[in-house]
Parts: sequence; structure tokens; C-alpha cells
Amino acid sequence: MSSYQTILKDLPPKEMWGERIYTTGDFNYPESLNAAVELLDANLKRGFGKRPAIFYRDKQFSYDELAAMVGKMGNAMRSLGVQKGDRILLRFPNNPTAVALWLATLRIGAIAVMVMPMLRARELSYRTNDAECAFVFCDAASIDEVRKAETAMDTVKKVLICDGKDDVYESFEDHWMKASPDCPAEKTSRSDIALIGYTSGSTGDPKGTVHFHDDVLAIADSYAKNTLHPTENDVFSGHPSLSFTFGLGGLLVFPFRFGASVALLDQFTPENMLKTLVNYKCTIGFCAPTCYNMMMRLDEKGEYDLSHLRLGVSAGETLPKVVYDKWKAKYGVDLLDGIGSTEMLHIFVSNKPGDVKGGATGKPVPGYIAKIVDENGKELPPNTPGLLAIKGPTGCRYLKKPDRQAGYVKDGWNIPGDVFMKDDEGWFYYQCRNDDLIITGGYNVSPPELEAVINEHEAVKESAVVPKPDDLRGQIVKAYIVLAPGQVGSEALVKDIQDFVKRELAPYKYPREIEFIDALPRTDTGKVQRFVLRDRAAKEKAVKV
Repeated sequence: MSSYQTILKDLPPKEMWGERIYTTGDFNYPESLNAAVELLDANLKRGFGKRPAIFYRDKQFSYDELAAMVGKMGNAMRSLGVQKGDRILLRFPNNPTAVALWLATLRIGAIAVMVMPMLRARELSYRTNDAECAFVFCDAASIDEVRKAETAMDTVKKVLICDGKDDVYESFEDHWMKASPDCPAEKTSRSDIALIGYTSGSTGDPKGTVHFHDDVLAIADSYAKNTLHPTENDVFSGHPSLSFTFGLGGLLVFPFRFGASVALLDQFTPENMLKTLVNYKCTIGFCAPTCYNMMMRLDEKGEYDLSHLRLGVSAGETLPKVVYDKWKAKYGVDLLDGIGSTEMLHIFVSNKPGDVKGGATGKPVPGYIAKIVDENGKELPPNTPGLLAIKGPTGCRYLKKPDRQAGYVKDGWNIPGDVFMKDDEGWFYYQCRNDDLIITGGYNVSPPELEAVINEHEAVKESAVVPKPDDLRGQIVKAYIVLAPGQVGSEALVKDIQDFVKRELAPYKYPREIEFIDALPRTDTGKVQRFVLRDRAAKEKAVKV
């Protein structure tokens, strides 16, 4: 059985997939389709070879140069034994190597599994084993956690290092620099798998979401085309990791689909982001609301010239009306709030330029339809809170998780788990999550995953993690902890627990506040009453140590 055939058996039955609908002619793709070819070769055919594709630090890469890099990498991957259907773990910051490797992976028919450099060994090994990755390509600066995880990576044949040297791992650069740039693309179909994106929900284990080659193009031809109206003269930029589908779309798929450019930023600070927007005269920004807020605070005196910016896209968490109003007043530019999901690959409900309603998430993106339903799937009347249900050219397909698939897809409708309300004019308003997911600064944190790690600390008996409202990040992670017998809470213990979590999980997941309590509130059947702790965190100022 080929590598590609092995992954097909791990998809849910087709009758369990979200129904894919094609309401416009934008999605009439041929049966033979390779997304990397459409994102790169198509621009060469348009005569854009000398135009800038990527700006990065003090370097600039034209489409011709990017195509040569992708071709060399594709040939080098093939020489190392990468075959169609092999899952390839890519662990990089947002830089040209990451972009080229992602494109090369799809070009040769392999499947990209991109992960954040912040992930720790246990998180890496879980994703690698779940996706059954055959190869790992890693940035030299973040190789240490791969080294720790390697013995637990059951299916990996080879680890290769990029953008640096290592005493143990072979340099991929040594391979691709010597390869030919002429790399024939694998003949893939529109329904061949292109990527697996990992997301965390209210359950502890991350979920792999499977997306096809036509899904990659569909998010550009629905959301980007009809909302952003990009041209080859646009310069995209932003801070989301390319391992997040929000970043993958906004900083790779969208610019290349329309022959535009992207200015990559490998380390976010408000100052770095503002300087990037200014220096490269960026026209479209992709950021979380928290980051827009941070940039405005830094640019209090209006010292940064953003006159070239024509749009800001906001996702990852709901955009507060006050942030939209302040940004619009300060820079004269619309921030487009929107909601998407890793399961759907990108944004499916959004505001539009010139048609923005502060406080509203927006209306369905052309190509998608949306409604508000109750827990039985019955559509609710306007102005009634309920679950958001979505159909469009993309849909949910979980890897190896039929139980989670059955929870996300109901009668062909994708149910992301967000509570919304639709008004009489068709505007959708975010209300809350229907599960316990915490969204802090645009990052998703799964309470069960975090609690499992906190509970491993020798001083902890049990814990419960909830969101606490925060002016800057929207929410912060707060942990209520019951200590093991004989342990005493202290400032030193708080820091020790926080440091322990940072070593085991991506640092953004650590609890910024910890409160020691005698017992967790529970129901008569023993279930933790999270709502009690959520209300407590929202109403009381906990002791911050």
C-alpha cells in the first residue's frame, strides 16, 4: 500500500464530511490540479517572474528566484526518498525557507504538516505520530525540541536541518543547493491531500484537519478575491504563524494566488510589525485584535506612516468595537473582523471594505452560506443566539477522529462551536464559545491539555483552567490549583509551575495567573463546574503572584 493510500483510510467516511457547495463559478477547477503550480508557475506565465514575491529583512526574492528555490528543494526532497503522499513535518518561523519548502512539498505531491517553532517535544511527537510523518525539516534555531522528541517519533525516517548547521542532523541546504531548479510537478488531482493543519478545541488532543489541493485555492477564490480584492501591486504582511491557517492563507496563499508580494516577519513585537508595515509599504495586514491594540498603544503619537495600508484583517478572536473605532479614527483604515477555523481552512464570515459594522463579525463570504441553529440543527429566528452552521467550498475532515467528526459536522453543516446571533439585516454577531476553548491574544488554548500538564507537577493535586477577561489580550489563561498534601502556595511555587508548563508546552499556553484553592467546585456526579470558576475569574480580582 502506497504512502498516499495509507492516509486515505484514516479519513472519515465521505457521508460524514461537511457538504461542499459551489455557489459561484470561482471554483470550477480542473480535475488535474496542483496548488503549488497554481500559486507559483501561474505567476511566471503571467510575466511576473521579475516582480517581488517575498520581502524578508534586507532581502528580496523575485518570483523567478522563489521558483528556482522551490524547484531545487523539490528535487532534493525526491532524491532523499520523499514520495507522493508522504507527510512532511515543517517547523519554521515565518521566513523564505518555510514558504519555499511548503510549496516544494505540495509540488512533489507530498503533504505538508506545518507546526510552530514554539511547540515542545511532547506536542511535536504527538503531531508527528498522528500524521505519520516520514520526514522532519526544521529550522536550526528550534532543533532542540525535535532532538528531545525524536525517540518518540515512531514513523520518522529522517530529520533534516535548515538555515544552520548541527553536529547530529544533516543539512538540507547541502542537498538542495546542488540540485537542479527544473522540478516537474507531480500530477495531483483537486481532491488529493495537500496539507494537514492541527487545531486545539475543548478536548485535550489536537485534531488534524485534512485539506485538498482545491481547498487551498478555494480560500483565495472565495474570501481573498471577494473581500480583499487583491492585485499584483499589493504587499501583504502580518504576524500569524504560517502554521496557523490564518497565517498560511494571508501570508502565502493569498499573495501568490494574485501575483502580489508578502513581507515576512519572523518575530512579532508591536515595533517590529509597525516597522515592517512602514518599510515595505504594506497594503494589507493580517493580525489578531490584541496586536492591533498593541501597535496603537506604541504608536500613540502617530509616528508611523501607514498611509499606504488600505486594509487590516482581524481574526483569531472577536474584534472589540472599541479597537475597530480607535484604529479607524487613527489611521483611516478599515479593520475587517472575520471568523474562520482550521477545519474550514480560513475565514467564512467577514466584514467587507466600505461595509463594516463595528461589533459585528460580518456576513457570509461569497461562496459560503451560514445560519444559526439550536442543538438539534433547527434554524433559529433572527436575534436569537444559537450555534453557527456553515457550508461552502471547504469543509471539515478530521484525521483519525470519527467521534470528533460526528461532533463537528451535522447533516452536512459544519458546526464550529461558536455561539452567534444574526440580526434582521443578516449581520452575524459573536456571542461566546460553546465549549471551554480559551482564545488569548489570538492563540487557542485547550484547558484539558494544559490541565494535564499542570497536574504532572509534583506539587499539584488537580487543576482547572479558565479564561479571565483582559483588556490587552481579550482573555488570559487562569489556573485554579489544588495543591498536593503538604504543599504550601507561594510566589516561588507559582513561578515554578509556570516555568514547568513553558518547558512542556508552547509558552503562550502557560497560566498567566494562578490561584491556589482548597477544592474545585463540582457537581453531584463529580464533574468540575467550570462555569463557577469562569464567573469567579470574571468578577473577582484574583491575587496575582
